[in-house]
Amino acid sequence: MTTNAKRLLAVLAHPDDETFGTGGTLALYARLGVGVHLACATAGEVGEAPPDLKGFASVGEMRKSELRCAAQTLGLTQVHFLGYRDSGMPGSPDNHHPQALAAAPAEQVARQVAALIRRIRPQVVITFDPIGGYRHPDHIAIHNATVAAFRMAGDDKLPLEGLPAFAPQKLYFHTFGRGFLRLAVRVLPLFGRDPHHFGKNGDIDLTSLAGVDFPVHASVSIRRVMKLKEEASACHSSQGGGRMLGPLAFLQRWLGANEHYMRAVPAPVAGHRERDLFEGVG
Repeated sequence: MTTNAKRLLAVLAHPDDETFGTGGTLALYARLGVGVHLACATAGEVGEAPPDLKGFASVGEMRKSELRCAAQTLGLTQVHFLGYRDSGMPGSPDNHHPQALAAAPAEQVARQVAALIRRIRPQVVITFDPIGGYRHPDHIAIHNATVAAFRMAGDDKLPLEGLPAFAPQKLYFHTFGRGFLRLAVRVLPLFGRDPHHFGKNGDIDLTSLAGVDFPVHASVSIRRVMKLKEEASACHSSQGGGRMLGPLAFLQRWLGANEHYMRAVPAPVAGHRERDLFEGVG
């Protein structure tokens, strides 16, 4: 257990989620002396992989190595693997693999996360939004497990590995404003791209995602750690991570200067946007 007074736990699904989505936030708080922990549910076995696997025995081992590289760059205190298998995108046969996260009993996953919360004792917990950002089955499964675990961890009537109950103070869902996404949906057809079938495998429906707008209750400026996020991204080279150059780099930094969150617990204050996830934490 970390001895830092402040602790944060990010509960995510795959290696690279910690960097591409919340990397700036994790790096910032680690730099501020917060004990930053990551729970990664799978090893990303279904992700992209080079033909030679960089000398690793499997895609999962390669991606776990990339995650350890990113975690060191971001300054994470510890990475905790939950041991499930990547479920792939919606409709994939991998959804039904016996070890797939999406196929695992929801209560089983929630109890694992709740036990981890009791062990780490974080004041702040973050995970995906209710649709997992882009409706990935693993993202949705770990969102649901984390929401249940947040409640379970503080229930002193629920035994979990002999650990005393602990109730975190705040729960956030990582999300993003839809304005740029809606613009992309309108512009992509002009370049011959179908927003209903986006991504390398054409399995992401940007039009559907643009229609779901979650409120933003907290915006964390990551300008001072943008370089660290870029370096951690480069660790995930098998997933296309790397530093952009030229105009794209400027656009990336301009659009990504803040990371945004919806606050689930406690209920948000109308009209107030937090700039610090630890605001009000005792």
